[in-house]
Amino acid sequence: MKLIVAAVGKPRNAALAAAIEHYEQRASRYWPLEVREVREEPSRGAQVNVVRAKEAERLAARVEGATVVACDESGLSMTSARFATFLQDARERARDLAFVIGGAHGLADSLRDRAQTRLALAPWTLPHELARLVLAEQLYRAGTIVRGEPYHK
Repeated sequence: MKLIVAAVGKPRNAALAAAIEHYEQRASRYWPLEVREVREEPSRGAQVNVVRAKEAERLAARVEGATVVACDESGLSMTSARFATFLQDARERARDLAFVIGGAHGLADSLRDRAQTRLALAPWTLPHELARLVLAEQLYRAGTIVRGEPYHK
């Protein structure tokens, strides 16, 4: 089992990029982790639904064969402990788990509908870079919970 984080675009803010990399590296100590970034679709003058659809195609191609978890504000809210159990269950089933994070305009309905699970990272709409940071930190935290380490208080 491996975890895949598939996200639209690279973090533009250097500080956020460093924080994301920091937590993704920490999380990779606990879970086999692959990050797969896809190109952001230019949105100037384009219809939002077209931008979402093109980005969704790119994301879907990068997570083929994995169980898809759509990071979406309308998804299931989990405590950190419940999220750790969710990941441990996936590990025991030996299935690749792919978390998809949409771009600036969110995820297309086609990708949300394809997902086996929708996961709310917060009750608010987050910029996609912050969503990726929150996910990376929670992947790390879940690893410490599963191993009974003191990070999670």
